Amino acid sequence: MNSSSLGSFILTPSPPCKLHNPRFQTKPHVNFHHPLKPKFNFSTSLKATESSSNTNTPVSIPEEDASYVAVEEFIDKDWSVLDYTGPNTDRIISSGKIDENSRVLVSTGSEEFVDCLVDSSKFKSLLVLHDSLLILALLIEKYDNVMCWQGEVTIVPEKWAPFDAVFLYFLPALPFKLEDILGSLALKCSPGGRVIISHPQGREILKQQRQQYPEVVVSDLPDKAHLQSVAAAYSFDVAEFVDEPGFYLAVLICSRT
Repeated sequence: MNSSSLGSFILTPSPPCKLHNPRFQTKPHVNFHHPLKPKFNFSTSLKATESSSNTNTPVSIPEEDASYVAVEEFIDKDWSVLDYTGPNTDRIISSGKIDENSRVLVSTGSEEFVDCLVDSSKFKSLLVLHDSLLILALLIEKYDNVMCWQGEVTIVPEKWAPFDAVFLYFLPALPFKLEDILGSLALKCSPGGRVIISHPQGREILKQQRQQYPEVVVSDLPDKAHLQSVAAAYSFDVAEFVDEPGFYLAVLICSRT
């Protein structure tokens, strides 16, 4: 991944971080010490850090009229498990059937995956969900046409719906039951909208990843029978299913009218 490691940052608790950007929103928090408004920007802090050759230089964030974010917000997991560059990325993206009128959602995607999606596709809107503020900030910094939200796919605000293509890029990183995910998406997908569940390296690598990254890889990939059962319960048809040792892909189509 092109993103900098959080190990390269020293975050100072005072003054608190002040950030603002209308395309970058966070999930709701109960935080009595630092009230967090839903809009903010990391651009100044990241530019300051990336331009410095001294990796121990503290992040410097200017005083502006914006939200306060506690230092605890920056404690991040090791998301390098999502790193992948290979031909399966194109297979995943092409299964979304995206065109210039598509509203697209990516949940817990890698920076590389979003890069490929932006480079290869035309779309009406693209919303990226992730738990990592750093990854979202880097995407906001690179792309003017990408919206970012720190939050879960099960509670994504309806203001961005309906979605024509939803990429659950790395399903095992989502700490939810398949029923909860598809139940939520059923209300936010357009009729005929596609939900693409994937793992670019398949079950064999997933077993290793679950041992190596237990904080990130918290669930498994559904088998075909379970997927069909849950999909049917929430008005989705399984249009494609690939479960190979080195690649997993399931394409669901919303049959709700």
